[in-house]
Amino acid sequence: MVHRISMKAVILAGGYGTRLSEETHLKPKPMIEIGGKPILWHIMKIYSHYGINEFVICCGYKAELIQKYVQKLDEPWTIIPVDTGINTMTGGRLKLVKKYVENETFCFTYGDTLNDVKINELIDFHSDKKVLATVTACKPPEKYGLLKIENEKVIDFQEKPHIEGEWVNGGFFVLNPEVFDYIKNDSTVWEKEPMEKLTKDGQLSAYKHRGFYQPMDTISDKNYLEKLWQNNQASWKVW
Repeated sequence: MVHRISMKAVILAGGYGTRLSEETHLKPKPMIEIGGKPILWHIMKIYSHYGINEFVICCGYKAELIQKYVQKLDEPWTIIPVDTGINTMTGGRLKLVKKYVENETFCFTYGDTLNDVKINELIDFHSDKKVLATVTACKPPEKYGLLKIENEKVIDFQEKPHIEGEWVNGGFFVLNPEVFDYIKNDSTVWEKEPMEKLTKDGQLSAYKHRGFYQPMDTISDKNYLEKLWQNNQASWKVW
């Protein structure tokens, strides 16, 4: 039984998505579809499964397409799309929506990344650690299969294995409102000065997630996610 959560989620959805130019010349990256639905919808469905139904979307590139989409979306959600500008950096986008999250702890993630992290457990972890910020640390999928060879024969093969010891920023943050003080202006990159200073101050904890994690950076990533969806192997489909 998943306990319901009263909290907002902020989603970054303003970048150009240049490595997905095959599709992003027509639409913003979060509007690229998996299984006939924008990846943005999939992300909101994950949060909604855990009772988070209020979203603030940081729009930028082709913001009007996201704004039109959420206006006609038939879901029991409250969605506020905010045009945070074309060239604003990730930290700047977050700071521009400060007034919408008010003075409360909130979730924050990227509009192009899927995983099957248990949001309720992530939030509980953040609360227990008593820090200003928690990031979901994920194992990066390798781009190539791993061969184990003996005497010129393959004795083991793993397709896109996880490499032990390596953790990456998997998005799906939980943040206290004090993090806004770490962001200077529109040109601030969230992943640089703010996260570095939070780390230095001992205010950034890492929730280790060993399950599914996949950013959609390239057309091959998009095709991989589509294949999982079509084959009923989409582990992020928790709803």
